[in-house]
Amino acid sequence: MRKELDAATSWLLERQHPDGWWTDELETNVTMTAEHVLLLSFLGLPLHDIREGACEHLLRAQREDGSWALYHEGPADVSTTIEAYVALKVLGVDPASTPMRSALLIIQRLGGIAAARVFTKIWLALFGACPWSGIPTMPPELVYLPAQIPLNLYDFACWARGTIAPLTIVISRRPVRPLGVDVSEIVVPGTHGELSRVPGTGIFWWLDKLLKLYEQMPVKVGRSQARARMARWIVERQEADGSWGGIQPPWVYSLIALNLEGMDVSHPVMRKGLEGMRRFALHDDASGWRFQACMSPVWDTAWAVRALRRAGVMPSHPAMQSAVEWLLAEQITGGGDWQVRCKNVPCGGWAFEFDNDIYPDIDDTAVVVLALLEGGQPERVTPAVDRAIAWVRAMRSRDGAWAAFDRDNTNFMAYAIPFADFGAMIDPPTEDVTAHVLEMLGARGAGAHDPDVAGGLAYLRRTQTGAGSWYGRWGVNHIYGTWCVLDALKALGGGLDMQQRAACWLIAAQNADGGWGETCLSYEDASFAGVGTSAASQTAWAVLGLQSAGTGNHSACARGLAFLCEHQRDGTWPEPDHTGTGFPGDFYINYHLYRHLFPMMALAGAQPRVPGVAVEQTSRIPVQAKS
Repeated sequence: MRKELDAATSWLLERQHPDGWWTDELETNVTMTAEHVLLLSFLGLPLHDIREGACEHLLRAQREDGSWALYHEGPADVSTTIEAYVALKVLGVDPASTPMRSALLIIQRLGGIAAARVFTKIWLALFGACPWSGIPTMPPELVYLPAQIPLNLYDFACWARGTIAPLTIVISRRPVRPLGVDVSEIVVPGTHGELSRVPGTGIFWWLDKLLKLYEQMPVKVGRSQARARMARWIVERQEADGSWGGIQPPWVYSLIALNLEGMDVSHPVMRKGLEGMRRFALHDDASGWRFQACMSPVWDTAWAVRALRRAGVMPSHPAMQSAVEWLLAEQITGGGDWQVRCKNVPCGGWAFEFDNDIYPDIDDTAVVVLALLEGGQPERVTPAVDRAIAWVRAMRSRDGAWAAFDRDNTNFMAYAIPFADFGAMIDPPTEDVTAHVLEMLGARGAGAHDPDVAGGLAYLRRTQTGAGSWYGRWGVNHIYGTWCVLDALKALGGGLDMQQRAACWLIAAQNADGGWGETCLSYEDASFAGVGTSAASQTAWAVLGLQSAGTGNHSACARGLAFLCEHQRDGTWPEPDHTGTGFPGDFYINYHLYRHLFPMMALAGAQPRVPGVAVEQTSRIPVQAKS
């Protein structure tokens, strides 16, 4: 096992950037590439630079039945398949070719455009392939609503807020530009009438009907001023790298909205946004040209520091020193949308990416603090750590727990609007983020009598499932959430009853091959919690959870470690699975470093303890698998 750990350590050290950070591909689904093709088409920009590589990427990802899915081995997804098919047709792929014919057949079998989600319909409406009348209305006057009024911009999660804001301009403009190809075949005969109807029921459906009547009026008082103000709101939130929020959805829609408001592609804001996209694009022989939904250098680097430290790499090592210095330089001290609900508090957080400083997040901040405490020199990291902890404490929500980006972003009314078919509209507290915060506070010496810790522990006690697991919002799913909470409980030295129930659940969920896996389907069907093909990252989370529960000597843990050793290849692990979560039920992520960092940490947990890093070796809780 030491041999495999040493190989993993060398693999990771060799891939550090000269500036001190780590990151790797953040793989999602083909809609990112397809929508980039459609964005360039809408803006009238050439496709020749990406044509061959994008075709290669889209076609490589197509499955045997002609479809594309949201995640590895997931079911055929009609929206993803429609967007890939349309993009390939725009790129010049022969509609009579076998891949295109098989894609069209499954699109028609799944219901065509009428069965697609709202965002796919919006993309098609931009080119006249879907009527704007079937798109839910979100007026730009939304920008005037103060934060105290329900369904103001700040009632939505930051990712939804940044997407809805530009879409209010787009939907109010109802543009139609040439696509260059006819895609009428993706409308299933007999469904044309459905395309003009907004699905749903209830008061917000009727409100949408009223808004559509207003949209038909020849004069709309104040509409141009509302669009202009919304455009200013958008421009004010462009990040240093040209993105919006560092993620694809608000980025592409902001470019479209600003273009509709009169900014051509040569305008400094537009040019900065388009040039920034080059950094997010990848192109290689294995997968072709593709666009990443976002990037994860801060998150990846923090976990890399923790993995290396647990593997025995000392803080004095040059790789550790350069990583710590890079992380310290990335700390954010400016403002952002989080201040709407958390006023007069200095920021001390970290964001997920290189430059999305307007949106520091609590999860990244907690893990970075843990990395600094484990891998940095105390005199160097203490000021940054103290500032970060003060900010995180201030960001606690009323229920005693923590969300990712905002405090008390819990207005579930957002899910009632017809626009809300794409998943996560709000950012409520979650078990995994709360667990990382509690682990951070425990590492800094806080105990169960600390009011913030007590509130967080009470939340975790309330949210533990009857089976013993915890939900995972940002990783798939119960295996991830359960590991996060077990790490927190270990750091705080409490919750033995919760630990034992969780350890029993993990042991019962182990696969016959010694590994663990969980399909993304568990977000839609709770019976799939902890059920799935064994994956390296999920096996590692389970092993780490058992180690933190004090059951590192249990035979289930030994079998999990054996699985990781057997499946290591050239110092790392293969993993096609999407084990990260963007929007539960709608958007999943394969972090290419997850397959490496967490197995490496699990192997390190089976080694003699590294000074200064708590690694459980002895079994404190007797645990037996469920019969």
